[in-house]
Amino acid sequence: MEIVRFGVVGCGYFGGELARVLNGMEDCRLVAVHGGTRASVLAEELQCEAVERLEALTERSDIDAIVVASPSHLHKEAVVQAARNGKHVFCEKPIALTLQDCEEMVEACRKAGVIFMAGHIMHFMNGVEQIKRWIEEGAIGRPLVCHSERTGWEEPQQKVSWKKNNATSGGHLFHHIHELDFLQAIMGPALSVCTAGGNLAHQGEGFGDEDDVLLLTLQFEGGALGTMQYGSGFRWGEHFVKINGTEGAILLDLKRSKVELKKGSGIEHFLLNASAEEDMERAQSYVRADGGVAYGTASSRMPGWLANLIRKELGAFSEAVLGKPILESLKALFDGTAALSSIAAAEASMVSLQQKKWIDIKPKQR
Repeated sequence: MEIVRFGVVGCGYFGGELARVLNGMEDCRLVAVHGGTRASVLAEELQCEAVERLEALTERSDIDAIVVASPSHLHKEAVVQAARNGKHVFCEKPIALTLQDCEEMVEACRKAGVIFMAGHIMHFMNGVEQIKRWIEEGAIGRPLVCHSERTGWEEPQQKVSWKKNNATSGGHLFHHIHELDFLQAIMGPALSVCTAGGNLAHQGEGFGDEDDVLLLTLQFEGGALGTMQYGSGFRWGEHFVKINGTEGAILLDLKRSKVELKKGSGIEHFLLNASAEEDMERAQSYVRADGGVAYGTASSRMPGWLANLIRKELGAFSEAVLGKPILESLKALFDGTAALSSIAAAEASMVSLQQKKWIDIKPKQR
């Protein structure tokens, strides 16, 4: 059996869990980890090496691919170094915090002739795969308008995470970029955006500087429209995407773990995750949070439904590294399209917020 040898950059909550999943996959071997004070602890747990310097990790001849899961503002350095050293790259979302950085990262991988994959994990949900098939088959006709909400309420933190500051995470829109990516996968690249919002209730001790309310309106090719709500300033939290077409509508309900297709007077139901048990596990996590916004820590473990998604995602990456064909439905994750379109739209949205006007979205053409 061919094996892909991995190094992991970033040993916090998600980086640690990516490393654990890799460590249990048959066609993968975890060689070394790098990043922060948790690296040595994680290395001891997983029986691999802890490397202090990023350069030392990316230069190793016994590593084929690098998984980048460090804080978002550090992604570019790791991706570019890995590419220059001939390593294939899997990069967690958001790929970068500026379109220029994202373009340079994608281009570095292209020039080096290495595989680049954007870690947009929503594409591996069974329900999302089904929605993409419905759209491809024309089940709802021509998509006209979509609406997404990813909202909740956040209490003060004893220690403010890097995830709560614009300079390190990009704020809610970048850190929770999944829905913006998904809408463009369904509707096509957004052409322009107008955003309103601000930090209405999360200022002072225990909070970062990110906006807690963001309201986006997007224009797509052919006149289609989209609206989005993001933030931690919503006591009534929701998490869903609705897509309305000329012949039907689709609901992707990530809070209640259900996917529905409405045609005429009938509604077809579909699982969000791989099983009813996984759907229940996810739905119960929202009940326990009671509308709150929660984040994992380096010492916490992710739920089973998420670990299984990561296994599918990293499996697709390792198969691509081994030269196996990439599924048509996933090609946007590998050719830079998903990375560039999502970051272009997010960046334009924040410019719109600052300038209080519509902003054209112009990602680099692939």
